[in-house]
Amino acid sequence: MSPLFRSTADLFAELNRMQSMLDRVFPSPGSSIRSQAGAGFPVLNVGSSPTSIEVQALAPGVDPAKLEITVDRGLLVIAGERRSELPPGDERASVYANERFAGPFRRVVSLPEDADPARVEASYRDGVLRVSVAKRESSLPRRIEVN
Repeated sequence: MSPLFRSTADLFAELNRMQSMLDRVFPSPGSSIRSQAGAGFPVLNVGSSPTSIEVQALAPGVDPAKLEITVDRGLLVIAGERRSELPPGDERASVYANERFAGPFRRVVSLPEDADPARVEASYRDGVLRVSVAKRESSLPRRIEVN
């Protein structure tokens, strides 16, 4: 066995790390700016109500003070970093599985034309980031009084 790897577990951990890096550089085909099913962190749920566009980002372990949310040219950008919860590098310790994402992230959601970038609210609770983008008043249905 190569002196680089002390055990089979180390070899598989290194192969998993390289696979994760390749997946980030070469995303799976068929992904779009609207959705990258299973390909990103945080996982997003995007929907709408009659008065707003609702985005939920499932982001446990993220410090809300370090989240950056911007709206520009019809794109909602959620960026931040999730710190690793693994113990610092101990030469005698080895990790058998590391399935939780750690590191910087950035997700982009294309907003519809009726989104109002001046009216955005965000909250973070129990590991879920909720972003609500109001729809423009001019796009909302309204009742016309007949005189």
